[in-house]
Amino acid sequence: MSFTEEYQRKLVPAEEAAKVVKSGDWVEYSHFACAPPVMDEALARRKDELFGVKIRAVTTLFRPKVCTVDPEGTHFIYNSWHMSGAERKLHDEGLCTYVPIFYCEVPQYYQRYLESDVAIMQVAPMDKHGFFNFGPSNSFQKAQCDRAKTVIVEVNEQMPVCLGGSHESIHISQVDYIVEGISKPLPQVPNPVITETDKVIAGLVMEEIEDGACLQLGIGGMPNAVGKMIAESDLKDLGVHTEMLADSYVDMYESGRITNARKTVDRGKMVYTFAMGTSKLYEFLDKNPMLASYPVDYTNNPFIVAQNDKVVAINNALEVDLYGQVASESSGTRHISGTGGQFDFIYGAFRSQGGKGFICLTSTYTDKDGNLQSRIRPTLTPGTIVTCPRSATFYVITEYGKAMLKGLSNWERAEALINIAHPKFRDELVEEARKMNIWKATNKLRA
Repeated sequence: MSFTEEYQRKLVPAEEAAKVVKSGDWVEYSHFACAPPVMDEALARRKDELFGVKIRAVTTLFRPKVCTVDPEGTHFIYNSWHMSGAERKLHDEGLCTYVPIFYCEVPQYYQRYLESDVAIMQVAPMDKHGFFNFGPSNSFQKAQCDRAKTVIVEVNEQMPVCLGGSHESIHISQVDYIVEGISKPLPQVPNPVITETDKVIAGLVMEEIEDGACLQLGIGGMPNAVGKMIAESDLKDLGVHTEMLADSYVDMYESGRITNARKTVDRGKMVYTFAMGTSKLYEFLDKNPMLASYPVDYTNNPFIVAQNDKVVAINNALEVDLYGQVASESSGTRHISGTGGQFDFIYGAFRSQGGKGFICLTSTYTDKDGNLQSRIRPTLTPGTIVTCPRSATFYVITEYGKAMLKGLSNWERAEALINIAHPKFRDELVEEARKMNIWKATNKLRA
């Protein structure tokens, strides 16, 4: 049987494919910008026939229909490995539960522990060799398909084809049902607004980046600001080994800053596990041999990250306490996002020859009552989840400076962190540090 004949044999309407899901099943949705909208709607239409269907997703950029049609969450139980803004709202409504992870470990969760009944993946059209490409969402989708009892692919004619790497595609022989979805561009993620404070912090980070550095930029305005500054700099032969690709990497590549020529592993390639951005990024990804899409247990493995020299990992945080504990995923008990790969890359950067891992945050924020609050705190807000433990934290940067914490005692850390806090809060932080017995008579505040 030819691949074309096999394709036609497995091709069914979405309503037919959705019938494979039974009450109590575990269902996997493809990730990020590649979540499957047609199959989500088809499954939602079966609400009254199903109870306790458990869905696992990652950073879905739209409000899933399975949640919209089931405001009590009895027919569909929706879970996310890392929350988008849409999923955060669902969480606040009691309709989305977070799954704690180290991102690099998730393929092993499926190989060793998790049950999976149905995997639903949005994919690019089948190629002449019988493969469906996962597009800009490699992540751990192949591990999910390998574990699932039934695999459904939802074909999108406008999905960019993202070259491997590895595990970037699935063969038709491993697919049970094919659904031809709506052919439209993937959801776009606008570039974050870059504030003046972001620019100041980015400028401090730029002082630490050398020619030949290997970059990982997180999500947000500040990493975007670093990318913009790099694109406008005279840095040479930068490499990329990252979790997420965004528009800023396109700018850095097109300006000649990125060549990947000095990388130790995957030399000549920009390595990533998923991508989100605008149409500019998706067009850049399509069949580009400069890029290599890998599963997350490769991209985020700290020991693989560390094989490249001069790794520079740049990530955001919500709070840092005087011990150096970093909170990037919750504010108190309110969930914001997820652990993601922050710890993976901070640890990998430390093990890299000449590597540096930066946690970046503005020194303050304004709360819902209009009051200015410090992000450098004596201890984390009660209920806040620790994303990066104090023993792993490397550099912390605010608009007031840099604090390198490796090898520092608790009182040295307190001094370093208070000195990069907003001046309005420094005396208060010193007093709290004294109460915590981590402020010595020899400690000093910078003028």
